[in-house]
Amino acid sequence: MLRLGRREFGTHEPVIMAIVNRTPDSFYDQGATFRDEPALARVEQAVAEGAAIIDIGGVKAGPGEEVTAEEEARRTVGFVAEVRRRFPDVVISVDTWRHEVGEAVCEAGADLLNDAWGGVDPRLAEVAARYGVGLVCTHAGGAEPRTRPHRVAYDDVVADILRVTVGLAERAVELGVPRESVLIDPGHDFGKNTRHSLEATRRLGEMTATGWPVLVSLSNKDFVGETLDKPVKERVLGTLATTAVSAWLGAQVYRVHEVAETRQVLDMVASIAGHRAPAVARRGLA
Repeated sequence: MLRLGRREFGTHEPVIMAIVNRTPDSFYDQGATFRDEPALARVEQAVAEGAAIIDIGGVKAGPGEEVTAEEEARRTVGFVAEVRRRFPDVVISVDTWRHEVGEAVCEAGADLLNDAWGGVDPRLAEVAARYGVGLVCTHAGGAEPRTRPHRVAYDDVVADILRVTVGLAERAVELGVPRESVLIDPGHDFGKNTRHSLEATRRLGEMTATGWPVLVSLSNKDFVGETLDKPVKERVLGTLATTAVSAWLGAQVYRVHEVAETRQVLDMVASIAGHRAPAVARRGLA
C-alpha cells in the first residue's frame, strides 16, 4: 500500500504524477507554466485527465541561471498553497533537493518531497520525517545538482541504483518518514548516459522486487531522444513505449508531461496483466 496525503493506492494501482514547472526555462515547455494562471490551468487539466499527483518544480534540472533557495521558494510556496486550496484531495509533490524549500512547501501543504538529486542535502529527509510527508529517494550517481553526466561509469549500474536508493529509503524510515510513503526512483538520465538508462529500464524488475514502490521519470528525456535520435518535441512515442515496459516490470508512479496518453498506456498494460477489467466488454457476447 502506498499512502500519500489523503490518498491510498493499491499495490497494482498505477499512479500518474503530472509535471508543473514553475520555471522560465524548462527544457520541455520553455516556461509555459511559469505564471500562475497557466500553471493552475495545467493542474486542472492534469487532474481531469487522471493525474493523482501534481509535481511542482521551481528549478530546472539542467544547467542554467543560478536559482537561490529563496527564489525557488518564491516560485513554489504560494503556488502549493493555492493548489492545496483549490484541489484539497490531490497529492502535491515538490521537486526540490533543498531542506529549506522542503520545509517551506510542507508548511504550505505539500504531501511529498521529490528529491531528484539523491540525498545531496541529507536534511531534506529530516524535513519529510518531521512533517510526516512522503519522500522520493532517487539515484543520481553522486552528481551535483544541475550538472550533466560526464564520462560516468559503473561496474554495474543497477547494483549501484539499488544500493543507493534502498539505502536512502531505509534511512528515511529510520528518521521517521512513514514507510508506506517512501518511493525509490532509478533516476533516468541523472548521473547516467543513455546506455545506463536503458539498462535501468530493462532491469527495473530488480527494483520492484525490493518491495519499495518505484517511481520512474521518463518523460521526453535525453535517453529517449538519443535512442531514437529525436528532438524534445518528438519523444512522446518513445516515452510511452518506455512507460509500457516499466509498467509491465512493476513500476507504480509515473512522472509525466502527457497525462492522457500515459493514462491509456497504463490502463492497457494493467488490463493485459489482469489487474484491471476492460472498460467495455461486448465483443463476442451477443
